[in-house]
Amino acid sequence: MSNKEEIFARVKGNLIVSCQALPEEPLHSPFIMGRMAYAAKLGGAEGIRANGVEDIKEIKKTVDLPIIGIIKKDYEGSDVFITPTMDEIDELCEEGVDIIALDATKRIRPDGKTISEIFPVIREKYQDQLFMADCSTYEEAAEAYRLGFDCLGTTLSGYTSYTAGKELPDFDMLGKIAADFPIPVIAEGGIWTPEQLKKVFTLGVHTAVVGTAITRPMEITKRFVRAIAD
Repeated sequence: MSNKEEIFARVKGNLIVSCQALPEEPLHSPFIMGRMAYAAKLGGAEGIRANGVEDIKEIKKTVDLPIIGIIKKDYEGSDVFITPTMDEIDELCEEGVDIIALDATKRIRPDGKTISEIFPVIREKYQDQLFMADCSTYEEAAEAYRLGFDCLGTTLSGYTSYTAGKELPDFDMLGKIAADFPIPVIAEGGIWTPEQLKKVFTLGVHTAVVGTAITRPMEITKRFVRAIAD
């Protein structure tokens, strides 16, 4: 098997856990994310999604699982913040992550270009790198497939202005893209329960990412507190 085949075989039918904490969150620390990834591995995760080179370096010390790497960065004048420019892609490639995920929505990027304009340039520069398209609609997933992404994710459904308010997980989008495209589809976004996780796999997805429901105790606590208040 090639490296690409091995990576996708490793995560097929299994769980990927997103271990991320933004600077304003209590668990923001490469060391803590490394331990979080180790806990996820002990729990049976077969992959990790992580944000930032420092966190990724630490996570690599603690687990030998495939890593989906991103760099979240805000640029003035653009809503695209998941691996938004070539600079972030260069950093992740230099670090050596298995899969690089980036915003593949139709929104204008910080450099003023669309994903359709910039991805061919990225692919030309990094021909052997695996890339995951973080999409918010079926149409964006279709375009990402046409552009040559290696896998398609529903990560941004509900998080763009034109999908705001969508009920998550987006089972409808997942089912359609899993049926229509012959590359791995990754369910991501709004999976809160084991029952929802089980359902996304019945739709034909290759693997699924769960983050907040496992690795963000502040948000988990808020959910329980809201249950009391309701």
